[in-house]
Amino acid sequence: MRFETDYRLENFIVDSSWEKLPEEVRERLKGCFVDLMGALVTGARSNQFEVGLKLAEKVFGKGDIPVVGSDKTFNFLGAATAMGHSSNAYDIDDGHNLIRAHPGTAVIGPVLAKAYEMNISRNEFLNALNCAYEACIRGGQAIMDYYQNPHSTGTFGPMGIVGGVGKILGYSKEKLNNALSIADFNAPIIPGGRSVEYPSMNKDGVPFGVMVGCLALEEDDCGFEGNKNCLEGEAYKHYLDGIGEKYLVMDLYFKPYTCCRWGHPAIDSCLELMKEYGFTKDDIESVTIKTCERATKLSKIIPKTVDEAQYNIAYPVAASIVLGDFGWLQLQKEYFTNPEILAMMKRLSFVVDDELEAKFPAHRICRAEITLKDGRSFTSADCEPRGEAYENIQNDWLADKFRRITGPMFAAEGQEKLLSMILGEENVSVRAIVDEVNKAEYWKV
Repeated sequence: MRFETDYRLENFIVDSSWEKLPEEVRERLKGCFVDLMGALVTGARSNQFEVGLKLAEKVFGKGDIPVVGSDKTFNFLGAATAMGHSSNAYDIDDGHNLIRAHPGTAVIGPVLAKAYEMNISRNEFLNALNCAYEACIRGGQAIMDYYQNPHSTGTFGPMGIVGGVGKILGYSKEKLNNALSIADFNAPIIPGGRSVEYPSMNKDGVPFGVMVGCLALEEDDCGFEGNKNCLEGEAYKHYLDGIGEKYLVMDLYFKPYTCCRWGHPAIDSCLELMKEYGFTKDDIESVTIKTCERATKLSKIIPKTVDEAQYNIAYPVAASIVLGDFGWLQLQKEYFTNPEILAMMKRLSFVVDDELEAKFPAHRICRAEITLKDGRSFTSADCEPRGEAYENIQNDWLADKFRRITGPMFAAEGQEKLLSMILGEENVSVRAIVDEVNKAEYWKV
């Protein structure tokens, strides 16, 4: 295959600025920051984050950069790695349907860490974050096409990290090109299918993608020479078409529940039927979820760990039917043995619907059929996950989600202060935002 370096991505990054971004893109980036801060705050109360802190201390060492939700400070690699463990810990971060992955969590740790280190403003950070999204999503599509295999978030993150951090550091187009080539070539090959069938902290491979992306930057600084990346391949250059005119951050979806996106419409279709027809969990005899094949392959075991509960379809649906929601609280281990949830899991079945399968991955749709103990049966409309790009999600929606998912561990006063700093007109510093979220008086647990 012929590769040609034309610097389209690199020139976009070098020339980008907050002032050049359309107003709707600026507002979306503020909303993305709110959403990712919610993921970092909830993730800071996870076992995976504790692992990340230990790894950062053991391998990368101390420095002056704090991480969200801890009093520890690290160097750039350490801070980025620690937050790479927390940002995806509860699977509550944004996603992009065409790469079947989560670009925000792939890049937020390194971009936020470098923004803090360089003491830049919120708006400069958000512009760099946009560069990271563009490199991650466009590069991710090219990588998927090149390998002809469904990889996951950690595979695509390294290119996004180079794009975002390289912008903050003022890289030239040549330096960006070299670092992007190193990141793309050495990206971890995350087997996306295995992550949902056999849940564990491996998940989407975010921490390893973070480490590779950061090391690509360091290797470039040390003189390592790469050569070409997938976006320069003759067959894949079209993924850069429209860059600077069409902003892919506008194509993101946002997740209301702390579990795999493929299970979200199953939750909503059941809850909507219960609300519409006025029956309760105690009235249900059986539930059949018709959906795409990938969703039916999600684990259905009784979870013993947080990751087994998230990358699961039976547990989140059953827990939502019984408890009315699925968030951080439902991922606490005391619920894994809740007798009502376990009984509801036995009443669930999951079936591939050929019509719905044909619409995947652009659309994740399901249909619920619930039969009651009195013999009545109800079928939902075709249901897509809430928060899809076509809904044009606004920042009020994301702010409400932030309050709901961080409420169990973060005080309302802190929530409102952070929301005002991130969404407000004043262009505060990134250091002020991170220092604010880390105030001990805001943290409940």
